[in-house]
Amino acid sequence: MLYKLKMKIKIYLDKTYKIFSFLLLFGFLLNGCNGKFPGADARKFPDDPKLRVKKNLEEGRGFKIGNLLETNKGGGVFEFASSNELWKASLDVLDFMPLTSVNYSGGIIISDWYSTEQSSNESIKISIRFLTNEIRSDSLDIKVFNKKCNKTFIDCKIVSKSGNIVEELKREILKKATIYKKENEEKDKKNN
Repeated sequence: MLYKLKMKIKIYLDKTYKIFSFLLLFGFLLNGCNGKFPGADARKFPDDPKLRVKKNLEEGRGFKIGNLLETNKGGGVFEFASSNELWKASLDVLDFMPLTSVNYSGGIIISDWYSTEQSSNESIKISIRFLTNEIRSDSLDIKVFNKKCNKTFIDCKIVSKSGNIVEELKREILKKATIYKKENEEKDKKNN
């Protein structure tokens, strides 16, 4: 009987704690807005939808299909992964490996562990971080990890490798990126 009473009290306290935590968090979030929600002042926006659209376009909050061909006039810059030569070259160089994470907006490519049939107890993993979009040797941060396991695959050691393989990867990616950039420049010259 005493055990059931303790359990009921514990459940009641857990529920109370969760509700109190939620209300406290909500209070902090609402206080951060000073009690006002962004964009809630209707006086700042015209009544006519066409005028609202025009105002939003002037402020760079939207885009028209016709504006994609013009140069940037205050709107957002929309670059896609296929137009970035460094990104495209990196994916081409790592084409033989399975990829775990590919995030263009975050600027990172992470491969899965890869091993050949000859050395199944040894595998590598490659991580490429993009520091800039420019084709330079310091625009890439490449890390290579080597995993060696014993015959039972229980005791594995992971070591970060540097040196020759990192430099070879960087050189190959930069070489391909330079080729892609020249091809894009030639296409632009033909189109203009």
